[in-house]
Amino acid sequence: MKFRVDRDVFADAVAWAARSLPVRPSAPVLAGLLIEAGDGTNGGLVLSTFDYETSCRATLTAEVSDEGSALVSGRLLADICRSLPAKPIDVMIDGARVSLTCGSARFSLQTMPVEDYPSIPSMPAATGTVSSDAFAHAVAQAVTAAGRDDMLPVLTGVRVEIEGDTIALLATDRFRLAQRELSWTPGQPDASLAALVPAKVLGDTAKSLTAGPEVTIALSASGSGDGLIGFEGSVIGPGGDRIGYRRTTTRLLDGEFPKVRSLFPSERLTVAKLDKATLIESLKRVSLVAERNTAVQLAFKDGVLTLDAGSGDEAQASESVEAQIEGDDLVTGFNPQFLLDGLGAIDESVVELAFTQASKPVVITGTADESASDTAGSFRYLLMPRRLLG
Repeated sequence: MKFRVDRDVFADAVAWAARSLPVRPSAPVLAGLLIEAGDGTNGGLVLSTFDYETSCRATLTAEVSDEGSALVSGRLLADICRSLPAKPIDVMIDGARVSLTCGSARFSLQTMPVEDYPSIPSMPAATGTVSSDAFAHAVAQAVTAAGRDDMLPVLTGVRVEIEGDTIALLATDRFRLAQRELSWTPGQPDASLAALVPAKVLGDTAKSLTAGPEVTIALSASGSGDGLIGFEGSVIGPGGDRIGYRRTTTRLLDGEFPKVRSLFPSERLTVAKLDKATLIESLKRVSLVAERNTAVQLAFKDGVLTLDAGSGDEAQASESVEAQIEGDDLVTGFNPQFLLDGLGAIDESVVELAFTQASKPVVITGTADESASDTAGSFRYLLMPRRLLG
């Protein structure tokens, strides 16, 4: 194996492939990054990582003199590439080691047995395409509510529902629920599929595939358990040409995601519209005195939202914010961080908080301005109230 490659292109691809390497691999070879130099097909150079759950595969252009493959420490290679000068990199097999030369810098890396490395899963058949930026943003909003408790693995996933030209993303940790919908271009106009994707993998993948205009989503038919979902995107160079592509596959989570859509109430008895930035700043200030696991109280009355935190002999805080309120007066309370998470995920400058009653969840959405209609946006955040002290 022998090839020459652009330093920036190679370093970026290595860093991308190595980002998902396990910190404590179950087998030494799983800490490796597989380098495959080919005959120029698909760019000539393929970099892969795989931990039996998630695979990453970066393809890029290189001047390949001799075909071959090698397995080296992925994190070490990423660290080395990041430190190299801005000159072409020459890589070649040197006995049982891989030598890497860039300008006057030369490194020699121990190889691991390629034959012990697991086979990289194939990408399922393509299901459709979506704008890479829109997909990354939608996923970032949805994962806000995903669970982080590995004792409840189903809730650490995002349910991806595909119906025709719409993708719905749903996530919940039992205390809050996020729903985000976006349009895409399906391979079949009547497509109807669902999958439960690990939230962390989905978030990292969507964010990492914005170097090209669109992402191809590939979902296996089974939809759960041993099923796979794949994501692929192009990498566009400074000149506007495609200089490679990146592909991630991950095993879907097993189990039944709760039927959460019914949690969104059909009626709205109290509705408040507020400036998002003002509400966030006030909430941050008031929550400074909220003890851990205690709620911040929200009281809606006479065109004003009053926020209160703290009780008894402890520090207390109170602040009022102008609000456009329709319906009955209401006093409730929420986990301040969960409320901030939801507000922060909304794009619009004005947020709408809709209630049925104080003991029921709030549904938070964004509106373009205070005169906008009450139509719910494509992102909805439902948050359970917390019991107020005192």
